[in-house]
Amino acid sequence: MSKLFNLIKRAPKRTAAIISMIGLAVIVPATLFAWGPDRPTFTMDHPADHITFNSITDNPNIGDERNFVGIRESGTNNLWTDNMTVESGKTYTVRMYVHNNAASNLNLVAHDVTATFNLPTNTGKSIRVDGFIDSSNASPTEVYDSATFNSSQDFNLAYVSGSLEYENNVFGSNGAALSESIFTASGVKLGYDKLDGNIPGCLQYAGYVSFSVKPQFGGDSKFTMSKMVSKHSANKWVENYEAQPGEVVDFLIQYKNVGTTQHNDVTFRDSLPAGLTYVDGSTIFGNALAPNGTKASDNLTNGTGINVGYYAPGANAWVIFSAKVASSANLACGSNKLVNTAKVTTDGGSISDIADVTVGKTCDLPHTGASENLLATIGAGTVVTTAGYYIASRRALMGRQ
Repeated sequence: MSKLFNLIKRAPKRTAAIISMIGLAVIVPATLFAWGPDRPTFTMDHPADHITFNSITDNPNIGDERNFVGIRESGTNNLWTDNMTVESGKTYTVRMYVHNNAASNLNLVAHDVTATFNLPTNTGKSIRVDGFIDSSNASPTEVYDSATFNSSQDFNLAYVSGSLEYENNVFGSNGAALSESIFTASGVKLGYDKLDGNIPGCLQYAGYVSFSVKPQFGGDSKFTMSKMVSKHSANKWVENYEAQPGEVVDFLIQYKNVGTTQHNDVTFRDSLPAGLTYVDGSTIFGNALAPNGTKASDNLTNGTGINVGYYAPGANAWVIFSAKVASSANLACGSNKLVNTAKVTTDGGSISDIADVTVGKTCDLPHTGASENLLATIGAGTVVTTAGYYIASRRALMGRQ
């Protein structure tokens, strides 16, 4: 449903300090709009007497602040809108306005200010993006708004990697880069002169979160993945490695988007067989933004997996981790083949691959004391190994030819 105002300008302006304040004003039911929750509203001449976000109705930059999420075509000066009809080949910017409405003379600083976006990965003819602003000492502690992408054809939205930023009077139009955790429940901390979660009250401390998306119509969702193993720290990757009992080995899982659509929530998982034990803290993952790798959680092998983000066509990622081979005492006699299975899952499906570790264990034949019976069962010329010695056939031991 259409909201009261379109967003007009890109960046906040500095204003003189606002020294007056007023109590609650008219409350308009949120059910009429895509924003919420119902909350008191204020004006520029009469700001809030407490910490609250996006509740001023006559902001000179954006109008009614409750309508704080908007969309426009990237690279244009078009008006921000709540409903955008998308076209193939175009990029669109989503923007969130963030303003602590407390009067400046009160010196009220909002703490733990966090921005979160729900960016759906589904395909359809209408996709709504929801934005949330939270603060631990604001009232209400969370406010939200949304904007909707539409088309006559089925499509999905692909996040443009690296486009997340936060602009204000300190960070300027170039903005401070934000983490993609904004698309998860944890969100990202905002701030004024640093991203510490603290935002004072007044228009001059306001800011804008923005990111870009591309609509994808049809196309192929394809990817490749592989699993390999190496001697620890040798980086000589093979499909089967012959290890020694108790040795530490490394595993490599590789993924590449070879389709024509973006993959969202690319997740790596690994299932270690008996005989291999994960080395805590050993997982790193890499991609174009982290070519040398970065530390990852230990969730890779516990069933949860690690989510390494969003990948456009042609992009790739990899994961390396270590595992320890069981000691000789915990291996079966003979050759032990330890099959390690990895799986990569995207919104386009999942693929698995394996790498093997082969480890041998030499076991002595048991000494029963019945050597005559043992030798009686062996034909002439046969040699049996026991305890590292060669025992000839009964005929040879008796000195006969």
